Amino acid sequence: MYFLLKNANVYAESTFKRKNVYIENGYWHLKEIDYIPDNNDVAILDFNGYHIFPGLVDVHVHLREPGFFYKESIKSGTAAAARSGYTDIFSMPNLNPVPDNLENLKVQLEIIKNDSLINVHPYGSITKGENGKNLSNMNEIASYVAGFSDDGHGVRDYNIIKSAMITAKKLGKIIVSHCENNSLIGGGYIHKGKYSEKHGHKGICSESEWMAVERELKIAKEVGCKYHVCHVSAKESVNLIRKAKSEGVDVTCETAPHYLLLNDMNIKEDGKFKMNPPIRSEEDRLALIEGIKNGTIDMIATDHAPHSAEEKSKGLKGSLMGVAGIETAFPILYTKLVKTNILPLSKLIELMSVNPSKRFGISNKFDVGGKANLCIFNLNQKYKIDPEKFISKGKSTPFEGEEVYGKCVMTICDGKVVWQEYS
Repeated sequence: MYFLLKNANVYAESTFKRKNVYIENGYWHLKEIDYIPDNNDVAILDFNGYHIFPGLVDVHVHLREPGFFYKESIKSGTAAAARSGYTDIFSMPNLNPVPDNLENLKVQLEIIKNDSLINVHPYGSITKGENGKNLSNMNEIASYVAGFSDDGHGVRDYNIIKSAMITAKKLGKIIVSHCENNSLIGGGYIHKGKYSEKHGHKGICSESEWMAVERELKIAKEVGCKYHVCHVSAKESVNLIRKAKSEGVDVTCETAPHYLLLNDMNIKEDGKFKMNPPIRSEEDRLALIEGIKNGTIDMIATDHAPHSAEEKSKGLKGSLMGVAGIETAFPILYTKLVKTNILPLSKLIELMSVNPSKRFGISNKFDVGGKANLCIFNLNQKYKIDPEKFISKGKSTPFEGEEVYGKCVMTICDGKVVWQEYS
């Protein structure tokens, strides 16, 4: 398969250069604008004015399969990701069966093999059944997984999380932690702040997150393992991670678009504003923005967590936690952060592709002769976010109705076109 993608603004070496991209048998090469391939079988596409990035990478996605097919499937979730410019996503392990041993993991691996449109990297669980009590068969599944996580649950037993970090270090794997102290939740379901107090909702305090972050950073420092903090939402967590990095702890972290763009006073009485951790205060939001600017926060993940319409229809108190994020992430961030001059476009690409690739060992960098994993965006295309047009089975998003810029017109994964909205 041969392609010549002409005249695009190509991200290379942290900047954009007007180049041609030539893809030959799945591998790409940068060429000068006047390059004409000596091959009659080349599909020549003119992308003048468009932007080409390395494929986007999301290290935190709930594909829901096996076990919860009605919420999402590997087929629908990876199709939604391909439509959105992603070539690599990492699937969380809160599934049925939980991938805590090889037999269970193979169920997921077989579906990925048959149904995935892009590269899916599964996590294994830290504990059996994600119960927080006994370590999973980490040695048995290590070579098949990207790392270990009990996402959706904080591992509260000190000895268990320390043993997990020691084992992960021996195996050369990363611990990807959902930092939450359940004893501090107290029945809360949104942030404990101005909105919860004004409207009589039970709140989740920031301590439930940052105290768990603080404890696990100390263990990670002692053990010396690779450690990654999921969905950071609180300003205290940002400060703790910044300090740990300065002390040499091998830690990275992610946040999500809803934490960067919304505060608790933007919440409405609707399940599409309910996720865990919750949307926090404006002070927290600004601390996250600053954390991105100064490099404390390494990447932006979506925490794409689809549920059925019924499960998200019961208001703030009754709805399940989690929103669909993969089809809104790039356009909402580009519109709200780049077009408003809060971040340069190159920084957003670092956060959504370059940095997660480096940390989790993904080969999508534009190295000449490398595999073609890339996405092409028309950044001038304006449209409204309409969940009914999502490919994902999940339709619940706090960004419904927002006018955004940035449409993915093509995604190429391992040299194959997996999404195209270009003629």
